[in-house]
Amino acid sequence: MKQRHFHAHETARFDELDGLPLAGFRRRALGFGIDFLLMLIVWASVSLGWIYFVTHKMKGHTNLHLEWHAHDFSSLIFLFVYAALACYWGNGKTPGKWIARTRVVSLTHSRMGLWQSLERALGYGASFLEGGFGFLQYFIHRNRQTVHDRIAETIVVDESRNATRLVKVEVEEPEPDVATDSHPV
Repeated sequence: MKQRHFHAHETARFDELDGLPLAGFRRRALGFGIDFLLMLIVWASVSLGWIYFVTHKMKGHTNLHLEWHAHDFSSLIFLFVYAALACYWGNGKTPGKWIARTRVVSLTHSRMGLWQSLERALGYGASFLEGGFGFLQYFIHRNRQTVHDRIAETIVVDESRNATRLVKVEVEEPEPDVATDSHPV
């Protein structure tokens, strides 16, 4: 297996993130669910506006048939754009994550960049493969990372009031007792 070598700025970033409380599965699922519902509301609003203002004006009648399909390319593009832009504009704090009091944090940069947000949004597709097994990897990965987290090099942290940063306890070696060390003079 190929080992990755870290640059000085990356190891400094790891030190900065060390001990941050990771978000629990329920809190993450709540944030994702809220974001999904918000995306559907925005999608329905845009679609109804398109149907009424463009199709109605062109054809003279309106067919208000809305249907969101996970297999429909335009629906997936809308979900992808919402997830990427919400993550980027909120620096990892989408509206759903704000309500759930969680935040996506980059392991490599001080803020979520557009490219990293796009990678994470595309990674949702990989997490949905095999019946959502990529989401369940939360339970087996030591940093509670799902597939889309590992693709984008992110973690999700808990920002609730009762979340506390884990403190690294360093054990000091006992100093040798000078009195017991006898050296002949």
